[in-house]
Parts: sequence; C-alpha cells; structure tokens
Amino acid sequence: MTARVILLNKPYGVLSQFTDKGTEGSSRPTLSTYIDEKGFYPAGRLDRDSEGLLVLTDHGPLQARIAHPKYKRPKTYLVQVEGTPDAAALEALRKGVDLKDGLTKPAEVDQIDAPETLWPRDPPVRFRKTVPDAWLRITIREGRNRQVRRMTAHVDLPTLRLIRASVGDWELAGLQPGAWRWSTENGR
Repeated sequence: MTARVILLNKPYGVLSQFTDKGTEGSSRPTLSTYIDEKGFYPAGRLDRDSEGLLVLTDHGPLQARIAHPKYKRPKTYLVQVEGTPDAAALEALRKGVDLKDGLTKPAEVDQIDAPETLWPRDPPVRFRKTVPDAWLRITIREGRNRQVRRMTAHVDLPTLRLIRASVGDWELAGLQPGAWRWSTENGR
C-alpha cells in the first residue's frame, strides 16, 4: 500500500483529532472541520493553543516513523517568547534543559526577526508595552508533551505563540491556516 500524506496548517484553537468525544456538546473545532478525507490520522500532535504544520497519513507504519522519537525526525518551531533572550538562555536551550521528566536532548536554537509572512492569530497574542518579546527558531528531535513551551519557560522566556514550521522534509511553505495539500511519503 502506498502511503498518502496530507499537510495541514492547523489553526490556533483546533484539536489535533477528528472528534471531540471528551466534552459532550462541545463546540471545539477538530480536524474534521478542515479535512473530509477518510482514513487519515495525525502523525504526532500539536496542542490546541499551538499552530502550524500537522502531518497526517493513512499508513500506520509511516505514522509511527514520523511520530516516534526513536526516529529523531527534526521538528522546527517558530516561537514568540516573552522577554529578551540572552546568551545564557539560548545556550541552555541548545545544550538541553532539565525538566520534570528529565533532561531534553540538545536543540538547535536561533533568535530570529519576526517572520514577515506570518498570518494574524485569532485571538491575538497578548501584548504588554512594558515587556519586550522576541522570536526563536527551535528544532528538536524528540516530542515530549508541550516540550518547547516547557523548555522556554525553564529559561524564563514564556511562550506566547508557537508555530510548527516543519517536520523532517515537510514544510508549511505558504499554507494558510486551515488549508491543506497532498504530499508524498518522503516530503518531496
């Protein structure tokens, strides 16, 4: 069976699942709001309050290879943080930080300018005149629960906005929130 792959730009506030059976009568949007193809499942997750690339496939073995940390598939995030990163904070993120569930693996971390092609978020990120914010590009090769948010909080840079830009060779590449496109198993 040839794997089919969908790349979705998951909007803020959308659950990374096709149903919301946990809350009867809930009006929380799910993936079914955007994708009506049958037999697809997300390979990995994005929290409800995170945005960006979600890879879905109809092929179980590929889903495992994408999501499981043992394959060390890089995941890159654009992260708006509250505060101004200093060299020590960036170096700590690069080396790995000690969270409650253990030391994170080293990450690639760079401070970047605010992305120019970024869509507005609804609702907007809170803005405080007295507290600066900054953008980071963070690439990790594991996938603990809310890992990037916990990493930035650990170095006193709380995450304000989190957007996954790529998973392995798959990239957002201009997809607007809620839009999706077909891709291939190898991301080309």
